[in-house]
Amino acid sequence: PAVTGAVAALLFLLLWRRRRAGGAGRVCVAVLGDLGRSPRMQYHALALARHGREVALLGYLQNRPHRDVLRSENIRLVPVAELRGLRVGPKLFQYVLKVLVQSVQLLYTLLRIDQPSYILLQQNPPGLPGIAVAWVAGLWWGSKLIIDWHNYGYTIMSLSHGRNHPLVLIAKWYEKLFGRLSDYNLCVTDAMKKDLWVNFKIKAVTLYDKPASYFEETPLDLQHNLYMKLAKDYEPFKPRYYRAVNPSAERSAFTERDGKSGNVVKTRARPALLISSTSWTAPSYLSALTSVLSSPDYERFIKEGAKLPALVCVITGKGPLKDYYNGLIQKLHFKHIQICTPWLEAEDYPLLLGSADLGVCLHKSSSGLDLPMKVVDMFGCCLPVCAIHFECLHELVKHNENGLIFRDSKELAEQLKMLFLEFPTLEGKLHSFRENLRASRQLRWDESWDRIVLPLLGNKE
Repeated sequence: PAVTGAVAALLFLLLWRRRRAGGAGRVCVAVLGDLGRSPRMQYHALALARHGREVALLGYLQNRPHRDVLRSENIRLVPVAELRGLRVGPKLFQYVLKVLVQSVQLLYTLLRIDQPSYILLQQNPPGLPGIAVAWVAGLWWGSKLIIDWHNYGYTIMSLSHGRNHPLVLIAKWYEKLFGRLSDYNLCVTDAMKKDLWVNFKIKAVTLYDKPASYFEETPLDLQHNLYMKLAKDYEPFKPRYYRAVNPSAERSAFTERDGKSGNVVKTRARPALLISSTSWTAPSYLSALTSVLSSPDYERFIKEGAKLPALVCVITGKGPLKDYYNGLIQKLHFKHIQICTPWLEAEDYPLLLGSADLGVCLHKSSSGLDLPMKVVDMFGCCLPVCAIHFECLHELVKHNENGLIFRDSKELAEQLKMLFLEFPTLEGKLHSFRENLRASRQLRWDESWDRIVLPLLGNKE
């Protein structure tokens, strides 16, 4: 009875406080993950700041957020210390202990910030304990809770534990229960919107990922500057030969700048530049990556006489398995393919996307309901994409219109052969895909956000 009374008293106090108006104009954007690798939540913060809201951007500070976030006078970073070293006892005990410590840590941080009128929470990663803690903090502050559903935490857990594991079932029950307690819900696809309603009875609004304004085609002189910068550390960007015709020219593998006029041109026999991105953690991605990298099909096409360019494959990102896969890459001995795995500054990544010839996406959704942000950014740069198939990918990649969808490494090799035949001619599918992307004039993030999210917040508190 004493415990029941204490809980009842606490809930009464929280509900009483909720009647108070939240902090006018203040919003907490919470990420129980690395802020530097959470572009969608950074975009939320920037959009809110653009409309004059004071934003507390809360999360781990492993990687530096975009410079626009750092420069904004209306955005304050609120760091959360990442938990490490909780390796005492069985794995189940470690997991429960981590959740409990994270709950206390996150709640303590949320209650120390200035009172917000809204708490905008990135649902994944991880839903547990973020949703419950944000809900309790919202009750305390009198704030409304907005959940941005990126994926389901329980489906990600099922990749390593299996669908019927007790932890996975608990996580699913938890997301279903606490997800219903939010005031508003956003999601990334119409397929997820439907699934949230059918299975969770949660009403959500679809806010597709859209590229920020700085994802665009890169001018040729900036391309050259970027190639020369990367050539200092990465062999594939260095020139493969020198021509005596213009010894004063400054060269990369893809471009050269005239020493007298300063004009930049693309080299005639340049390789094709492919780009992909990974966090070097997802098993489905990495198994697909291994399959693609070890495929000899593209090399075989060249040996058989196909007029195909050499390839430079750039795989960006940072993660725990990067060194392991770099070891596998070093054991590959291709004659016409070079692979490098740089970690790019936040400002250089859009420039490289805007300079590439083709994007390759090996992302597979654990739920089949989310879309790869990397493809959104590529389309912002008018970069055509080859993407591996999963259920709702058609909401983003239109096969034979802005890219191609493949199912295995052999099909990808055939698509590369078709796209790069007679490269770099301005005819063929690759060029038409790029022209279609240019003509589509897709909405940018700011326009989409103003249409969908701003009405939820209201123009005035």
